[in-house]
Amino acid sequence: MRLIYRSHNAFLLIAFLLLCLKGVDHAGAWRIPGLPRAPGETPGRLSTSPHRRSYTSTSTPGSFFRPLFDRLFPTASSHASTSGSLARWVDDRPKLIESLKGYEEQVVIRFNISHAQHEAALRTVVDRMLLDVWDFTDNHVDIRIPSRRVRFLTRALPSSLRENHTILVSDLARAAAATYPSRRGFTHAYQLYDRGTASASDSLPKKSDVTDVYFQDYQPYSVIVAWMRLIDSMFQGRGLVQMISIGKSYEGRDIPALRVGIRSNENTPGQGREIILVTGGFHSREWIATSSVNYVAWSFIQSVDNDPMVQRILERFDLVFIPVLNPDGYEYTWEFDRLWRKSRQRTKMSYCQGFDLDHSFPYQWNLVDHQNEPCSESYGGDEPFEAVEAAQLADWAKNETENGSKFIGYLDLHSYSQQVLVPYSFSCKVQPPNAENLQEVAMGLAKHMRLSNGEFYTVASACEGAVTNSAGPPIETRGGSAIDYFYHELGAHYSYQIKLRDTGSYGFLLPSDNIIPAGEEVFHAMKYLGDFLLGNNGHEWTQDTSLDNEQAAPVAEDGSEMMIELRRRRR
Repeated sequence: MRLIYRSHNAFLLIAFLLLCLKGVDHAGAWRIPGLPRAPGETPGRLSTSPHRRSYTSTSTPGSFFRPLFDRLFPTASSHASTSGSLARWVDDRPKLIESLKGYEEQVVIRFNISHAQHEAALRTVVDRMLLDVWDFTDNHVDIRIPSRRVRFLTRALPSSLRENHTILVSDLARAAAATYPSRRGFTHAYQLYDRGTASASDSLPKKSDVTDVYFQDYQPYSVIVAWMRLIDSMFQGRGLVQMISIGKSYEGRDIPALRVGIRSNENTPGQGREIILVTGGFHSREWIATSSVNYVAWSFIQSVDNDPMVQRILERFDLVFIPVLNPDGYEYTWEFDRLWRKSRQRTKMSYCQGFDLDHSFPYQWNLVDHQNEPCSESYGGDEPFEAVEAAQLADWAKNETENGSKFIGYLDLHSYSQQVLVPYSFSCKVQPPNAENLQEVAMGLAKHMRLSNGEFYTVASACEGAVTNSAGPPIETRGGSAIDYFYHELGAHYSYQIKLRDTGSYGFLLPSDNIIPAGEEVFHAMKYLGDFLLGNNGHEWTQDTSLDNEQAAPVAEDGSEMMIELRRRRR
């Protein structure tokens, strides 16, 4: 009976993923109709990464599961297409094609700066020209700009800064188009299960089975919601997973979340539990943040039976994963404009829609210093919580605390620049009471992300502009951030914003072969944070990991195993 249950879970999950990826058929945006090929480019699929594999699909699953899928997931099924064309997603969306063509004459440039005067000058020009700032760190600023305006931009800057820039992304249209998915993961998983080579003896579907399909490409909102519903239906009976909606977006879409935790039979889900919150998708174009939230959620779910640290974390805490806080903007990036950042809410200027959700929270929201230009990419509104989605998140969080839950940790995922940022973001002149502990844990998060795949993450204060301790105006307004709000107003005293891959080669247009390694980096960081919050300061998980990597040498029968455990508890 148990074998049948295990097999059914694996079979249902893979069948769902196959159907989602077949039904949506959202691939092939690498070839935009009317966009000329790059010099030397062959008619094959554009390679966006040296590690990307080409894949040709000749297999398609039968229609046996379609009626079941239509009944279980009508939202995703409504996007079904009978066409096998890899370019179908783009071909059916002329406005998306038009916006991608519009990026042909745009580039992303990086200014290397070291003086406060340089930062102030850039801020003035950015505000005047309403430029799109992609990234700013303690030594550079990345800006998206039409090629024809680069000369005008440099002329408006100090002479010492005019030549101190480089082109990061020279073909923005091609890079944007390449992020829309292919079907290579779908083909691989279908062939695996069609040949009967998949094992049915695991208590949960293997991570490799799912990552070969769902996490090989970025997914649209409809597929994300359907996938979350399936995860909920598969594991809710174990008391492990609960899918919830934290509210509605401005356009009426659900803001879905997965609540993951091991609860005793007498406790209702979430009642009186400590919560670690993980959010993504504040900014809709940051697809890697959305995919990473889902990847970490799945990693905790599938690891619960074979990873003692994961089990201990889930027994103590509820992990709440919100992958798409800005569903309207995220949907817009799939249908109309890949680089849309803000929400889709109407503002006081009808031709400039959207709010920056991460500048919409009330803590230290300052009207004087706040961006008041609705056309700016960092516009958070004329008053706190004017952005619907930010207000919905806060209302849900307050309701949780009123029902006895307590927020103790918060990870807000963004891209890009590979940084772990600590509160406060509104000012560098004010330090949180536990600033030293925040920094220590941030260093631990960065370390464990590096140990996962070798990618280096830096630690900085979220308040810092392009020049550390600059007295001038920052490149982007600082107040009203989510990490400051959850830290100060809701007591999540280990709140961090993590900017994921990369450091500028692709920026927001990160190729999909980074989904799994980026997700693994966050998963390792989450395990470290959970272990720290359990009171082990991260040492127990580190020791467990090192023992696993060394194949755990045999322990003598003279009580040495007990001594090891006692030493762990003393740390």
